[in-house]
Parts: sequence; structure tokens; C-alpha cells
Amino acid sequence: MMTRILLILVMACLAPSVWAADPIGGSLPAVTVTTAPDGSQSYSVTLQILALMTMLSFLPAIVIMMTSFTRITVVLAILRQAMGLQQTPSNQVIVGISLFLSFFIMAPVLNKVYDDAVAPYMNEQLEAQQAFALAKQPFREFMMSQTRIKDLETFVEIAGLQDEVTAPEEVPMTVLIPAFITSELKTAFQIGFMLFIPFLIIDLVVASVLMAMGMMMLSPMIVSLPFKLMLFVLVDGWNLVMGTLATSFGL
Repeated sequence: MMTRILLILVMACLAPSVWAADPIGGSLPAVTVTTAPDGSQSYSVTLQILALMTMLSFLPAIVIMMTSFTRITVVLAILRQAMGLQQTPSNQVIVGISLFLSFFIMAPVLNKVYDDAVAPYMNEQLEAQQAFALAKQPFREFMMSQTRIKDLETFVEIAGLQDEVTAPEEVPMTVLIPAFITSELKTAFQIGFMLFIPFLIIDLVVASVLMAMGMMMLSPMIVSLPFKLMLFVLVDGWNLVMGTLATSFGL
């Protein structure tokens, strides 16, 4: 959905210049900046295309650092480690699960971005700068709802904005994004800790039984793995994990 929105923006910028060009020897308009009567500035299509192509290069960072992707990936990696499975599920599977679950969680945000910014821009009701400002707002609200006040205060102090920022709504994006990432990592480790405890108990019980039987040469990890898999399947673990991750974002 996010890639689709950005591609639509690029096509919306390209279309007017392509349609207006001379079919024989036309070319893109020159790089110009037009000042409106109210003081705002609008940029030529060439500059808009350059800005949008630059945004596309930052798309992986946006997906990873401004959505639910980080929390989901970290939790699934910790779960795999707790179960003692080194390569199952593989990294590709974990990334795929995280990506599509992120699309599911971020669907309300992406729909709001499309309705408030992309659709009006395509209908030529908004300038590029106005559309970008409106598209940024839903992501800002999502990140703010998942960020701890302590993390915000920490990065505000590091940036030296204590006197300029008096409310969380005034925090700039350059401060909000690292604070959001910090909060996401903390939440992911908290969920991972709760997932780790049942498997750790199984490892301790199996290790104690093997020691009592004098089977010290047999690895407890090999013996405990079937029991951990059986426990995870019996409690419908994947359903619980996915549901917990989704509800942790307030869905």
C-alpha cells in the first residue's frame, strides 16, 4: 500500500508533463519556483519528480522505522531463539510475516494518507507541499501514540529543544522518529521476555531431569525442542503471538 501511494504520486507528477509535451520534440519544463500571492511557493514538475524519487530511496527506512515493522521483527526473532530454532522460520519468512502484518496494522493510517493527501493531490486540489504535510500527519499521530513520554523527553533534551517544545504535539519529526524507535525496541523486548519464560522453564526442567539421570553428555536443547514445539502447537502459539502483536498497537 505504501509503495502504491508513492508510485501514484510519481505518476501524478509525470502525467501532466507527458501529456503537455510536444509529441515530436517536446521536453520537460525548466526547473522553476513560482511564488503565489499568499507567499507560498510551488515547484515545477521536474523538482517534484526529483523529490519523489528521493523519497522512494528512503522507502525501506520509512517502512522499518516509522511503522510497526521493527516491533514485529524483533519479537519473532526472539521467539525463534527461545524455541531453540536457529533457522526456522528463516529470515525471509520472518521479514515476510512482519511486512504483511505491518500492512494489516498500518492499514487505517495508509487509508487516511490516501484520503487526505494522495487523492486530493491527484485531483489537483492540493499542491505537493500541502499534500506532503497532510500525508505526514497520520504517521505522526501513529508514532506519537506508541512513543513513551520519557523517550520523547530524552531526545528533546539531547536536541536542546526544552524551551521550544512545550507539548508532545510540538515535537519535530527529527526528534519523534528516534524516540519512537526507542519505544518500539523496549516494547518488543518486553513482549519477547514474556514469550521466553515458558520455553526457559522447559529447558530448566529437561536439564534437571537429565542431570538426575546422569545423562550429562546429552544436550538438553535437543531433548527439550520437541516439548517446546508441542507446547507451542497445543496453545495455538502463532495465533496468540500474532494477536498479541496486533493488539499491542491498540487495534
